[in-house]
Amino acid sequence: MILTVIKITLVCMMALFLLYLLAIMPRIFHRPDTTLFQKRYFAHRGLHDNAADAPENSMAAFRKAVEAGFGMELDVQVTKDGVPVIFHDFTLERICGAERKPAECTYEELRAYTLCNSGERIPRLADLLALVDGQVPLIVEIKAETADVSCCVVIDEMLRAYKGAYCIESFNPMVLWWFRRNHKEVVRGQLSSNFRKEGVYWNILYFAMTHLLFNFLTKPDFIAYNHEFREEPGRRICRRLYRHPAAAWTIRSEQELAAAREAFDVFIFESFLPT
Repeated sequence: MILTVIKITLVCMMALFLLYLLAIMPRIFHRPDTTLFQKRYFAHRGLHDNAADAPENSMAAFRKAVEAGFGMELDVQVTKDGVPVIFHDFTLERICGAERKPAECTYEELRAYTLCNSGERIPRLADLLALVDGQVPLIVEIKAETADVSCCVVIDEMLRAYKGAYCIESFNPMVLWWFRRNHKEVVRGQLSSNFRKEGVYWNILYFAMTHLLFNFLTKPDFIAYNHEFREEPGRRICRRLYRHPAAAWTIRSEQELAAAREAFDVFIFESFLPT
């Protein structure tokens, strides 16, 4: 009797493990070209300094990154009147000192605000694409606060017309699912972290995101993970077993870069220049 119980338990455990491997499996077949990742270093929100004249996600910061030859990571969301703009937070408070949301403003209303007390203003995605013009590859993070990812329509339309190398990524699995259904040729990446250890409100959604359990739905081409939690098993399995590129965010020193080199292929950095 005891042996029977042990056998059943082992079979159940093996079945659950196989289901887990299937749940976190990224895109395996018909994978797109990921040679853009041959450029290993991507400047986080441009080569920025929020205390100087080139704050994050500003045209000045992007211009400096292009001049230095670095790839760039940037954040895109859509205004109330349907204009894709480059801005990270879901509110203007930290960067612009205003208690409003970019998604609740028109583009002209956003033009009234400056970034971190500099002369820089919130740029349009169109401005950034014209500036870069294919000179360096782009990692475009799409910001979507809810399950409504209709913003993807206008962002995708603009990116389709762009001739340079780019990929998209998002914390929101619904964004990746939208691209899987509507533009599967685009390289797409799942952003994640150990949200419990970060102190984020812990629920079943964040549990699933931490352990990459939405991969069965989104089928990402790479995983971009908080480098501090690089030992998370799902992330390691995606890189080692499924051999998918792994991007580290956000590296802030040569010491952090050295520690992360063996665990990642691509490095999103800020506050220093990689050597």
